[in-house]
Amino acid sequence: MKKIGFDNRKYIEEQARFILDRVNSSNGKLYIECGGKLLFDYHAARVLPGFEPSIKMKVFESLKDKIDVIICIYAGDIERRKIRTDFGISYDSDVFKMIDDFASYGLRCHNVVITRFSGQSAAVMFKRKLESKGINVFTHTATPGYPSNVDVIVSDEGYGKNSYIPTDSPIVLVTAPGPGSGKLATCLSQLYHESKIGIKSTYSKFETFPVWNLPLQHPVNIAYEAATLDIGDYNLIDHFHLDAYGQVAVNYNRDIEAFPLLSAILTKITGKSIYKSPTDMGVNRIGFGIIDDVVCREAGRQEIIRRFYRARMDYASGLASEEVVSRAKAIMDKAGLDPDDRKVVPACRAALDDAIARSLKGNKGTVCTAAIEIGDGRIVTSHNSEIMHAGSALILNALKQLADIDKSRDLISPEVIESITRMKRDILSGRGVSLNIDEILICLAMSATSNKDAEKAMTELPNLKGAEVHFSHMPSAGDLIGLRKLGMNVTSEPRFPTKNIYNP
Repeated sequence: MKKIGFDNRKYIEEQARFILDRVNSSNGKLYIECGGKLLFDYHAARVLPGFEPSIKMKVFESLKDKIDVIICIYAGDIERRKIRTDFGISYDSDVFKMIDDFASYGLRCHNVVITRFSGQSAAVMFKRKLESKGINVFTHTATPGYPSNVDVIVSDEGYGKNSYIPTDSPIVLVTAPGPGSGKLATCLSQLYHESKIGIKSTYSKFETFPVWNLPLQHPVNIAYEAATLDIGDYNLIDHFHLDAYGQVAVNYNRDIEAFPLLSAILTKITGKSIYKSPTDMGVNRIGFGIIDDVVCREAGRQEIIRRFYRARMDYASGLASEEVVSRAKAIMDKAGLDPDDRKVVPACRAALDDAIARSLKGNKGTVCTAAIEIGDGRIVTSHNSEIMHAGSALILNALKQLADIDKSRDLISPEVIESITRMKRDILSGRGVSLNIDEILICLAMSATSNKDAEKAMTELPNLKGAEVHFSHMPSAGDLIGLRKLGMNVTSEPRFPTKNIYNP
C-alpha cells in the first residue's frame, strides 16, 4: 500500500478559511484567477501522495453559496482547435465540460468570455453554440497599450473597452481550459469597471505550484519546473517578499518578472498598493496539507524522472525540441537523479536483455518488454509475442500476481485470442494483429463471465491505479488508451516498437 503524504481534510479547512479571510478584508468582490487545474489535477496527485485530484473543487464546493464562475477562452485557441492533452479534447469542448463539472459541485457557471476576439469565424460559431444553451457570452479584444503603457491599459480605451460581466457573489472564480486564455486581463477589466462605480474589489491568484512555503530545491517544487519544460518556467526566491517581510518564499520567474507591472496596474485601478510581493497575491495553502515531507520528497523525485522520459518520448515523436530534452536533463542533474532511480527502469532493461538473449522473436529489433511495480513493491515484467503486446501481457501478469493466480493459467482462452487475431488479420486487414491493452481488457471482461480466474483477476484492476510502469519502447495508441483508463504512471524509452513510420 502506498504511503500517504497529504491530508485532504486539513487542506480544505485551511484553504477555505484563508479565502474567506481574504474576502472579508475586501470592501468589494474578490476575483480569484485560477491557474492550473481545479479538477483532475493528476500532477498534484502524483507529487503529493494522498491528494485527491479534484480536492480543489471541493474547497470551492464548501463555499458554493458565495461563488460565481467566469470561464475564459482565447479566440485563437478556438480557431486552431487547441487540444487539452490529458483529455484529448479541444479547448472549446473543454469549456462545455467545465460548465458541467462545476454544476456537479453545485457551482454556477453561466458566464463565458472569449478573449482577444477579432471576429474569428470559429469563435463566432462557438459563441452561438454557447448562447443556444443559455450561457452568457462576452467578447474582449486585445488590450491597447499592453503591457507597458499603464495609463492606456487602465482607461476607457483599455480595460474600459471590454464588456463588463455582471456577477452577484462575493467570490468570482476566473478560470480557463489552459494557459494564455486571458484570465488575468478579465480579472483586471472587472476591477476597473467596478472601481468606476465605487466598488473596491480585489484580485488574488490561486495556483498550486510551486509551493511557496517549501524550500526552493524541494523535489516537489523542482517537479513543477519539470512539468513546465515546454514553456521553460523556473523557480526563484521571491525577492519582493523577502525584502518586505524578511521571509523566504518561492515563486516562479514569470510571476516575479510581471509583478512590478501588475502592481502598477492594480495601484492605478484601486488607488493604493494592495500587495508587496507576488506571493502576497496568492491564496494557495497547498503546503499546509503536507503531513509527511519524506513521502512527498520521494514522490517529487519520481515525477521529475517521469517528466524526463516524457520529454525524450515527445522529442522522438516530433512533439518537443532538443532544447526541452536538454532542460529535462538539467533538471534531473539539479535534483541529483538518475533514470535507474525509477525501479521499473532497470527491471524493464533486464527483461529486454533476457528476451533478446533467448531470441524470443528471432529478430532482436522486434523484441519489446515492460515492467510494473505493484502496490506491495513487487516488480512484474513481460515481453511481447505474436498474439499480445508487451503491455497486454504485463497487465495479465500483474493481475495474476495480485490475485495469487498461478502464472501458467490462462485468464483468456487461446480460442478467444485466436478468433480476435484472425478477425483483425483476415477480415479487417490489420497489419498488426497482436492485442493491445485496450483490447485485452475487453477480452478479460468477456472471459470473467465463465472463467473464475478471470473474474478474480478483474477485481484486482482498481489496484493497478497509480502503479509505476516502464516500457522498452513507446506504447501504441491502443496501449495508451488502456493505460490511461487504468490510471497508471507510464514512462518509456524513446524507441518505436517497429520500423514502420505509422504505429497505431
